[in-house]
Amino acid sequence: MHRTTQTRRIRKGFAAAMRCFVRRAGSKRFAIIQEAVRKLRQNALKKDVATIASGALPGQDNLHCLGRMTMATAYKTHNQYSEAEWAARQELAACYRIFSMFGWDELIFNHITVKVPDEHGAFLINPYGMHFGEITASSLVKIDADGNKVDPDNPWAVNRAGFVQHSLFHRELPDAHAIIHTHTTATVAVSSLQGGLQPINFYACSLEGQIAYHDFEGITVREEEGVRLLENLGDKRILMLRNHGPVVMAKSLPAAFVKYWLLQRACEHQMETLKMGQPIVVGEDVIAVHQRDQYLQQTTGVAPGQFEFDAMVRKVDKIDASWRD
Repeated sequence: MHRTTQTRRIRKGFAAAMRCFVRRAGSKRFAIIQEAVRKLRQNALKKDVATIASGALPGQDNLHCLGRMTMATAYKTHNQYSEAEWAARQELAACYRIFSMFGWDELIFNHITVKVPDEHGAFLINPYGMHFGEITASSLVKIDADGNKVDPDNPWAVNRAGFVQHSLFHRELPDAHAIIHTHTTATVAVSSLQGGLQPINFYACSLEGQIAYHDFEGITVREEEGVRLLENLGDKRILMLRNHGPVVMAKSLPAAFVKYWLLQRACEHQMETLKMGQPIVVGEDVIAVHQRDQYLQQTTGVAPGQFEFDAMVRKVDKIDASWRD
């Protein structure tokens, strides 16, 4: 058999096996199944070609054993967390990997934080010194409202200075479950522009009237600046720190992600448009119609941003699924 044809058949066989396993085991064991298939692909690929092609499960006895070993290992690592916290950890780790995939990272700096669902006053943040693309669910650091570590077994440090504004918004705003602050070129550029984000493209029109601004006062490490941050934010949940970058907040991490994506795209288009000349500013009446009608495309019964977030998680998984650990 030609090597290319054989490889294609093997891949199709494994894809069929994956679908079968997901149906039998459920989505919660997807990570275990994925790891099992990855190891089988390495160790038993050629031997199981005929079995896969017939529709049976490859190396069934070995796979069951491997699944039990993976589950046992996962339990030893994760039994210190509640089910709700572990789900939050995995979701946040996935979000960091998504930002890395898009290039929305800045060396080891910037933060995405979430509240721990079943533990009042506790938050999850990235370990200081780790790149967004390295972060895993278990490496995330749990801290209190003052930025102090509350999980002593985690060896990683925390950039407490970077958590000052996150702590403020998490503490004072009940609906700020997830907070994102990064320094992408486009968002920092627009935050440094007189007039900020302008209604000159599709994406910006969706955000018109939803963005607040705060003048630059230097690096945001002083707690006394918090009063002015809250005053300038008002009832908005996107705060553009002038000459610095955006802070995006939402009731859920997927909602914060899709809001940040929308802002990023709006800023990217504005940058490109202003390079070419005088932009066409969209009128207030058209913006009102645009914002009214954009909700018609939302799917009933699905939380804001969930479809988009899940789709990006699937892309990340194709690159590296280690964030689940």
